Amino acid sequence: MNPIPARPAIPSAFVLATFLGIFSSGTALAQDADSPSAGASGASGEEVVLPEVTVQAKEEKTAVTEGGGAYTTPQMGTAAKLPLSIRETPQSVTVITRQRIEDQNMVTISDAMQNTPGIAITATGPQRDRFNARGFAIDNILYDGLPISLGQYGGDSLIADMAIYDRIEIVRGATGLTQGAGNPSAAINLVRKRPTHAPYASVGAHAGNWDRYGLNADLSGPLNAAGTLRARTVAAWQDNKSFQDVVDNQRKTLYLIAEADIARDTLLTASVSRQNSDNTSTWGGLPVAWDGSDLKLSRSTFLGNDWEYWDKQDTSAFASLEHRFGSGWKLDFSINHIQTRTNMFGTYPTQTSPGYYTQEAGKYKTDTDLTSYDFHASGPFQLLGRKHEIAVGASHRTSDFYQRGGWETTFSGMDIYNWNHDAPKPVINPRRYVLRTDERQSGLYATARFSLADPLKLILGARLDWYDFENETLTAKTDYQINRNLTQYAGLIYDLDKSHSIYASYTDIFKPQNNYDISGNLLKPVIGKNYEIGVKGEYFGGALNASAAVFRIDQEKLAMRLLDQSICPSYPATQCYQAAGLVKSEGVDLEIQGEITSNWQLGAGYTFTFKKIRKDANPANLGRTSTELPRHQFKLFTAYRHGPWRVGGGVNWQSDIYYKRTGFHSQQDAYAVANLMAGYRFGKELDIQLNINNLFDKTYYRSISSSTNGASVYGEPRSIMLTAKYNFF
Repeated sequence: MNPIPARPAIPSAFVLATFLGIFSSGTALAQDADSPSAGASGASGEEVVLPEVTVQAKEEKTAVTEGGGAYTTPQMGTAAKLPLSIRETPQSVTVITRQRIEDQNMVTISDAMQNTPGIAITATGPQRDRFNARGFAIDNILYDGLPISLGQYGGDSLIADMAIYDRIEIVRGATGLTQGAGNPSAAINLVRKRPTHAPYASVGAHAGNWDRYGLNADLSGPLNAAGTLRARTVAAWQDNKSFQDVVDNQRKTLYLIAEADIARDTLLTASVSRQNSDNTSTWGGLPVAWDGSDLKLSRSTFLGNDWEYWDKQDTSAFASLEHRFGSGWKLDFSINHIQTRTNMFGTYPTQTSPGYYTQEAGKYKTDTDLTSYDFHASGPFQLLGRKHEIAVGASHRTSDFYQRGGWETTFSGMDIYNWNHDAPKPVINPRRYVLRTDERQSGLYATARFSLADPLKLILGARLDWYDFENETLTAKTDYQINRNLTQYAGLIYDLDKSHSIYASYTDIFKPQNNYDISGNLLKPVIGKNYEIGVKGEYFGGALNASAAVFRIDQEKLAMRLLDQSICPSYPATQCYQAAGLVKSEGVDLEIQGEITSNWQLGAGYTFTFKKIRKDANPANLGRTSTELPRHQFKLFTAYRHGPWRVGGGVNWQSDIYYKRTGFHSQQDAYAVANLMAGYRFGKELDIQLNINNLFDKTYYRSISSSTNGASVYGEPRSIMLTAKYNFF
């Protein structure tokens, strides 16, 4: 399939030719009948022939990756609301393209993040993945540039089937300019597929070990002869067993999107989607020994029961109205609404004394409603004889979270080595626990890219936010506000030559905290400051991008409990704090993505991160932190095409992770996982692909327990998936 063509810009030659035509026509009309014709000279009567003017529309760069076969994209706008190339962006950037998604058979967002440089995944259970970057949890995710909060439970309810997305743009570091509140970790922007101008239709099927099966269909194209109305629908169905006993999953996805050219330069887009994921799965993972050592349980071990479930439902609606002006300016209004519903009844093992296990059960329903609005204008302007770009806008987002449920001890004295999954189902008070949160955030922002000289560009940005948060339980209610928090962005890029640039940038982000000082005042937000310098290379007209960066993050003003609470007027009811804590994260990012030759694609990255508490109320806490995240990561995947054949492979390696305290040490040593891919295309219609993940069947924990309770999660053993896709157009 060909990528969606961009609407061409009107070149200056066309404007000149049009102006000359209007001028000459107007002159002819003004002449009287005895005057020479417009095509003759007034002096000699000889015909004057104007030089030929060739009108050629210059196609704009497009960020769409579908159908391009590439592992990179010519532009993306996640970092600063401006259409910048990767080389022009003064931060570490990764783009997981549609081709990369298909080559590695990425089905879920966790699959994609597992293969993204600089992203580490932690989990407290099979359904509770959390993404991390540069030592900090990622607490926002963007859909087509509109951010939503993942909340205190991370991606518990996130489904994000990759069938409906064109690409994922990831910007590492502090990204407050586009997100507002959050951690200085990364921005993950999921960009949906759009309708195609040409007809397209495909169907696919896959089958894999552990009885995993799936079907999908994708239909797109114009709905009228003029092509001004276009639509697309994507449907996907999966029925999967697991390498774990009892566990299974059924997922259904339906996505509808339409575009209408309601005027020559005005585009209206609207989409809806529904994703259901029904799981037989536990609440927690596997336990460790009392001292944290590995119990050597089989990877197929399931310490839950056959009556457990973790069901998720995601309904979303998106709309945007875009108008382009002939001057190059653009107005864009977008809205995104996501409604998630999670219904779970699960268990996790706890260890009350060495070798003695009980099973705890929880039953919860969670309703989350997330809405984001954004309105911005962007375009070029002239200043001091040079051309620059600017984007100004306003945004608003809301997050309403409502959870209710309870927990009970289900079974005592369980034998974890001979568990038969049939503990009695407990009766649980459905309102033993209730939590409501209401989050509101409004912001004004501006970003400008100044051309200081031909090789030197400066990006400056600022954002002003108003934040309001309410939290209510059965016993307490709290609320706090942040007014006019200023977020700053600055990046300087210098072109060394046509292919290489060096850059330096400062970005920050704020995160509110619910702690008070001795005067009863709310502490100021935590500020995450990202300092980064690097070099970027762009080769073969942007088909290959490479970068190397050194970064430092200072997370300042963290709440520190006062050691002397006698000066705290509210003690002992509540304790007093000061905004004085400091955490530093330092590291290196190396990456290459794109085309080595016309048939050879590569995506690879190495990341080193060292996070350390530099200032804390408790001196014992000083030193390295986030040891559950690897200090070193290396991720590589490459694919080569020769005629109808393609072959690919890669490896994901990470250093050790651990939790350590007196009498307890749980650890996963460094490990590497290798993956292979092979495919064959029969003409233009049928394509067959085989993926083998964890080729050497490495046994490892992708996340480990921080206590004697069960939270360790095994990585997937060797898996095989055969995929067939048939294209009708």
